[in-house]
Amino acid sequence: MAAAATEARPRIVIVGGGFGGLAAAKALKSAEADITLVDRRNHHLFQPLLYQVATAALSPAQIAQPIRAVLRRQKNATVILDEVSGIDRAAKRLTLASGAALAFDTLIVATGATHAYFGHDGWASFAPGLKSLDDATAIRRRILDAFERAEVATDPAERDALLTFAIVGAGPTGVEMAGAIAELAHRTLAREFRHIDTMKTRIVLIEAGPRVLAAMPPALSEKGLKALQRLGVEVRLGRAVTDCSGKGVALGEDFIPCRTIIWAAGVQASRAAVWLGPETPRDRAGRVQVNADLSAPGSPDIFVIGDTAAATYGGGKLVPGVAPAAKQMGKDVARRILARLRGRAEPPPFAYKDQGNLATIGRGAGLVDLGWIKLSGQLGWWFWGLVHIFFLIDFRNRVSVSLDWLWSYLTYGRSARLMTEGDRRAQSAAPP
Repeated sequence: MAAAATEARPRIVIVGGGFGGLAAAKALKSAEADITLVDRRNHHLFQPLLYQVATAALSPAQIAQPIRAVLRRQKNATVILDEVSGIDRAAKRLTLASGAALAFDTLIVATGATHAYFGHDGWASFAPGLKSLDDATAIRRRILDAFERAEVATDPAERDALLTFAIVGAGPTGVEMAGAIAELAHRTLAREFRHIDTMKTRIVLIEAGPRVLAAMPPALSEKGLKALQRLGVEVRLGRAVTDCSGKGVALGEDFIPCRTIIWAAGVQASRAAVWLGPETPRDRAGRVQVNADLSAPGSPDIFVIGDTAAATYGGGKLVPGVAPAAKQMGKDVARRILARLRGRAEPPPFAYKDQGNLATIGRGAGLVDLGWIKLSGQLGWWFWGLVHIFFLIDFRNRVSVSLDWLWSYLTYGRSARLMTEGDRRAQSAAPP
C-alpha cells in the first residue's frame, strides 16, 4: 500500500473522514502531493442531525454521504476503508487493522470522540450513546420497539416502564433527543395504538449540573428549560446518575423504572494519544494537548485536530468539540501544509473563531447564541434549520431533508419508522 504512492511526491495521510479530516482533504486539492484518507466507515456523517435518525424523522442516507463520492473529483486523493491500530512516529508509518502498513511524510489525525461513562463502561449496553449511524438506528429500534412491547404488555408496571424514556445529559444532544421523543410520542403516534395512550409517555431528562444547555447564556438556558416543560419533558437538574441497568436508572436513592436509556452525558477522545505513545501529553478526556500550530508535541509533521485535540484559544479556553471547530482546524492545518510544500512562511498559530451555539427543542422551538445576537422560539428554529441544511454535504441531501422537514412540520409525521425482522431480532437479543 505504501508503494502505491508516487515516490517523488510527498505522502499526506489523513485518519478520519469527519468534519476535520474531510475539510483538510478538500483544502489540499491543489497540493502537489499524494493524499490518502483512511476511515473505518465508508461515509462522512453529519452528526448534528443524528438524533433525527434516532427518532425516525430522517433516514440514515439523508445525513451521510460516501467519502469516495465527496472526493471523487479530487485526483490527488485516495480513500482507504480500514482502521488504524498504531502509529510509529520514528518510522513515519501507520499500522492498519487489516495488517497493512501505510507510510507518511505528514499525518493528520482526526479520529473524533466516543462516549464517556465516567468509569462505568458496563452501563454502555443499557444506555447507548449517539455518535454513529449504527448508534442512531439501534436507538431508533429501541424506541419504536418499546411502544410495540407496551401495546401487548399485560403488567401495568411493565407497561409504564416501557413508556418511560430516560436521557442522561442535558447538552444539545440530550435536549434535542428529549424534545424529539416527546413529539414522537405525543403527536406522531397519538392515534396509532389501541391499548396504550402514548400521550402518557414519560420522558425524563437528567442533568448533573444546575441547568440545561450549560454552554448557552442563562437566559437562553431558561427558555430551553421552559420549552422542554411545555413538551411534557420531566427535567431533573443537579442529579447525577449512580447506576444504569436493564430495569432503569438510579439517581442515588431515587430509582426511575424504564426500559430505554439514552446516554448524552459525556465524550472521550479516540485512541490517538495511545497510538502516539506514552510521551504524548493528554488531558483527562484523552485528547492530545497539541502545540499552537495543532502539531503533536515532538512531532512537527503530525497534526491532531477536531475532538481528538485539546487546543486552546482566547487566553486558555478549550476549543469546543463541535463541527465548526473541527472544520476550522482542518483548513488551518491544510494551509500550513501547503505553505511548507511551497516553501512559504507558515500561517500564524491556530486561532479559533467561535461561531456560536445552536439547539432545537421539538417543533418550532430553537435557541441560537451567536454572541452578538440571540434568538429563540420559531425564529430560532428556522435559523437552526437553515444552518444545518446549508452544512449538509451535497445538494441532493439538502433538498430531501428540506422537504422532509417541511412535511413533518405540517403533519407531525415521521417517515423513517420502519422496523425490519432483523431489527426485531436484534432488539430481542439486546440486554434486558
